[in-house]
Amino acid sequence: MAVFLTYGGTYRMDFVFHIFFPVLIGVFLWAAYSIVRRMRERRAAWESGLTAQARVVRAWVTVQMVNDVARRTQWHEYDFTTADSVAVRFKEAGGPPGRTAGDDTLVYYAGDEPDKATASEPQPGKDMFQTVLGLVIIAVGTIALTTVMIQYW
Repeated sequence: MAVFLTYGGTYRMDFVFHIFFPVLIGVFLWAAYSIVRRMRERRAAWESGLTAQARVVRAWVTVQMVNDVARRTQWHEYDFTTADSVAVRFKEAGGPPGRTAGDDTLVYYAGDEPDKATASEPQPGKDMFQTVLGLVIIAVGTIALTTVMIQYW
């Protein structure tokens, strides 16, 4: 069966179900992996017990328009020195909007991966809830796409 994007109805549907949906499922799986990876990095940083004073190097906001609604994300870039005198710089999304360049804050980091640090306060319950919610949404989308693909074939 040929899978080409043409103006004919059959080939366009073949493209959607044989190319686009599998690629979209791959993106969903990558997103699920990313969510779990970041949760583990944050948990390792919190549980390590290692902290350092960091300075906010930069603070900025990104804006995405989703269905004519602005979605703002606060970003911060931090500099700190580990207990081993290693200078580290990292970026993190979702920080408090009142934190500006030049502010000092406490960061949590794991000794083996200080570049995966976090400046957010430990909230393991909230972090787990957000992770599970994200994974459930991704699972529902993946199951729906897979079901539609199987029905088409």
